[in-house]
Amino acid sequence: MPGYSDRDRGRDRDRGYGGGPPRFGGSRGGGGGGGKYGNPGERLRKKHWNLDELPKFEKNFYQQHPDVTRRSPQEVEQYRRAKTVTVKGRECPNPIMKFHEASFPSYVMDVINKQNWTEPTPIQAQGWPLALSGKDMVGIAQTGSGKTLSVTFVGYLINITIYLLPAIVHINHQPFLERGDGPICLVLAPTRELAQQVQQVAAEYGRASRLKSTCIYGGAPKGPQIRDLERGVEICIATPGRLIDFLEAGKTNLRRCTYLVLDEADRMLDMGFEPQIRKIVDQIRPDRQTLMWSATWPKEVRQLAEDFLKEYVQINVGALQLSANHNILQIVDVCNDGEKEDKLIRLLEEIMSEKENKTIIFVETKRRCDDLTRRMRRDGWPAMGIHGDKSQQERDWVLNEFKYGKAPILIYPL
Repeated sequence: MPGYSDRDRGRDRDRGYGGGPPRFGGSRGGGGGGGKYGNPGERLRKKHWNLDELPKFEKNFYQQHPDVTRRSPQEVEQYRRAKTVTVKGRECPNPIMKFHEASFPSYVMDVINKQNWTEPTPIQAQGWPLALSGKDMVGIAQTGSGKTLSVTFVGYLINITIYLLPAIVHINHQPFLERGDGPICLVLAPTRELAQQVQQVAAEYGRASRLKSTCIYGGAPKGPQIRDLERGVEICIATPGRLIDFLEAGKTNLRRCTYLVLDEADRMLDMGFEPQIRKIVDQIRPDRQTLMWSATWPKEVRQLAEDFLKEYVQINVGALQLSANHNILQIVDVCNDGEKEDKLIRLLEEIMSEKENKTIIFVETKRRCDDLTRRMRRDGWPAMGIHGDKSQQERDWVLNEFKYGKAPILIYPL
């Protein structure tokens, strides 16, 4: 089993890395692209890889801790049952129960120790050993279960995403980037908001290893994104549409990509990104490591996993069927349209009596979002609305106002 190495001590630098219709364009997801040339990615050609000619790379960096090794199969099964974790697949490592048992290198453990977390969440406990082992995996966990180690309110991220820590370890074992190289780690996300969240974390925790990252998404100027790619980044977080644009234009390439993440895969399929995802994955060497994350497991996501992943292990936390997180109290009040606003105001008066509280109001349409925002602000409520028709600058400003409590009521169309 290979041990952890310090990338800053230098590594082998020997090279050899060579080589729809509008609804698929991602306007809802901020992907952009495709409209200018018709079918997105139509100019990209599927690569035919010869694995015998490709440079070899390492992807198994997991050193099983003695405490993990000593656990009996009964203890492991008891833990998984208590945490409602199910595992399907061959040779799945035992879960960890303490952070030090993951045997992360010191530069990653320093990140974890600063967070004052008490113990790994179930998806971390089982997912980190798998990811560090270099195995393909599918992680299915309900929102809020720790899949992203976060508390997220439409762009509000507190902690690091689970797949970035193994990604940092993976990158630090690869040869350094050279001029013209694309990213080593690619994270595909459905929306610009999620992509930006991941980028914030990647930038913060990549500094310890001097790793560079960038965020590629539509609805923003291309120039700065292209310059980041040309300077070289180890981590690229992207929405599919904008990445397709840059691949077609030759602004980046995926020849060096050996670590691929599909985040919120079910949502990307719901938004019509499947053709773009397939064209992107065709540009990546097939012996890469692939990690797919999803909140649900419909047949479309299963098919994607079968097509993109090899002998993968599936980790499920909770029920496979779409359901609400049991840690969240839900109160359902059925009423007619005429009663909605009065009940909303009474509820807000109760909630907002404590200054630190924040509220998100989901509505059906963008028009309803704008109408309700105007009415509430006219009545003195500190509310702001956000949706896809607003500029990126305005969206960022509204999210920042909500994040810091200056506008503690956010209205958002589903």
